[in-house]
Formats: sequence, C-alpha cells, structure tokens
Amino acid sequence: MRTKRIKTITFVIPCYNSAAYMDACIESILGGGRDVEIIIVDDGSTKDDTPEKADEWAQAHPDVIKVIHQENAGHGGAVMAGLRAATGVYFKVVDSDDWLDHTSRDLLMAKLRGFIAGDNLVDLVVCNYVYEHIQTGSQRVIHYRRALPTNKIISWDEVGIFGPGQNILMHSAVFRTQVLRDCGLELPKHTFYVDNIFVYTPLPYVKTLHYLPVNLYRYFIGREDQSVNEPVQLGRLDQQMRVTKAMIDAYVLPDEVPSKRLARYMGGFLALIIAASSMFAVLRADAEALEMRRQMWADLYAKDVKMAKRLGRHPLVLASNLSSSTGRKLSVKLYRLAQRIYRFS
Repeated sequence: MRTKRIKTITFVIPCYNSAAYMDACIESILGGGRDVEIIIVDDGSTKDDTPEKADEWAQAHPDVIKVIHQENAGHGGAVMAGLRAATGVYFKVVDSDDWLDHTSRDLLMAKLRGFIAGDNLVDLVVCNYVYEHIQTGSQRVIHYRRALPTNKIISWDEVGIFGPGQNILMHSAVFRTQVLRDCGLELPKHTFYVDNIFVYTPLPYVKTLHYLPVNLYRYFIGREDQSVNEPVQLGRLDQQMRVTKAMIDAYVLPDEVPSKRLARYMGGFLALIIAASSMFAVLRADAEALEMRRQMWADLYAKDVKMAKRLGRHPLVLASNLSSSTGRKLSVKLYRLAQRIYRFS
C-alpha cells in the first residue's frame, strides 16, 4: 500500500478573475517538489476563465494541486478557505499576480524539510521579498539584516531593531500552519488589506523564528486596479479602517504580549497602520473620511487609554495627525517624500 506523502508546505493562491497572470504564479511554485501542496482558491471568478484554468492545473498535477471554487468572499475569505483545507506543515500565501524565485524557493524547501526531519518545527520563517515595479522596471529588495540574525533559530528576545520598511509582511512570512490555527486567525470577508491582520494576530503564538536571507517573493506593483494603488486605497478607506480596528482589538500592548521586544515590534507595526489610515483620510479630505479617522481614534481610546496615548506619541502617528490645515499639508508632503524613497505604491 502506498504511503501518503507528508506535505511540507501549503501554498495558497487566491484567484479572482486572474486568468491573465495566474499561470506564471503557479509555474513558479510547481518545481518545489511533490511534497508541496498548492491550493488554488477560485474566489467566485465570473469575468474570465479562471475557474477552467484552475481545474486544468489540478488535472495536470493531481498530487500537488487542489482547487477550491467558492462564492466571492474577498481576499481574506479566500485565504481562510485555503487555511481550512491546508495539509502542509507550513503555510504561505502567494497572490496570483506575484511569483516566487526558483532558486530561493528551493533553498526554502530544503530548510523546511530539515526542520521537519529534525523534529524542530520553527513557528515562523522570514525571507526577503522584492518589489517589482511595472512602470519603472525597478526592483527594491526588502531584507531583515540587523533586525534578525541570519540562519539561526531564535526567540523574540533575540531580535534587533526593525528599521523603516522592515515589517514582516505576508510576502516575507512562512508560518507553521498550526500556529495560524492555534491563534484563532479570522480574516474578514470582502475586505482588502487583511494581510496585515494575517501577519499581526499570530505573532504572540510564535515562539521560534528563523531568518533565511533569500529573495523569495516577487511582489508585482504598479497595475492601475491593484489594491495598493493610491486612488484604489482612498476609495477603500472603509476597508482599511476595518483592518485597523481589527488590529487595535487584537491585543492590549504591551500588557498582553509577554516578550518586551515583540511588544515593541507590534507597537511599531500598529503605529504604522494607524498612521497610514490617518494619512489616507487626510488625502481624501472629505467629511466622511475625516469622520472615519475620528472614529478610529475613539476605538483606540476605548480599547485602552494608556496604549492609545503611547501610540499617539509615535513619530509616524504624530506626523500623520497634525490637526491644522497647514499641518495636514505638511503631513501630505512627508508622505509623498516617503513614497518616493520607499516606492511602496
């Protein structure tokens, strides 16, 4: 009788009308080996042949690829469907317009197989990711040097200072699947930007980390309809605020996070999200947007006054919450400067 092969990792690919680019994403993962599981989540695609393409891939590679067809639930709903179905020891999301570097993928697979063979299951593996800008043809590598020791299993007490742009994002994170389940991860349906909840909520459940300094994830950026495109973000400010509230509600910092260094990191991450939400409200500048910003602060103070005051003193938050009209103009100038330097949209 044939023994069922253990799946080292599950890669989930949320697809919504992705026929134009999903093939390249799938192909970049496929060569990882037969111990890879790929779950394509067709999230109610109706405008192209995404469902048919997904089924064709599964028929061609039945030992590796599974397909879930579901009514549209948004990015978070697609990720959660993949998590519920995952059988891999590790778990990673790859968006359908992004792809993995082949050499880095193989190095990651070798590392994960080593953890499993040695019965030493690291909770979170962090890799570099690369911004691939379609408009400029430029690349920007986001690495974690100085923040995380290289090729070493560590605890949060051994992490350094995370610099600007060094937050652990969905692009860089490979979680042990059980950690995501143990933390009770839930991503809201029909909501963009839930990747921030995905990488934030599980962190106190992560006891061990490993930084593998390879440029694994290639993050496509620059398409006009992309969720991180600024006009799109401004139109979806209500969804950004929904994500911000979920992160505010997740923990009282630092009281509910045992590691001081982890609490410091999570505070900085939350401050960045609060600053971004404030900034988008200022950029929109209409009454509805400014009311959403006011409500965000009301929610933060309702959660914990000490935490709210602490976060309010963070430089990023201060810079994005200047109250006068002159102050708001200055906030916008600072945001545009950061945008040019870090090319994040």
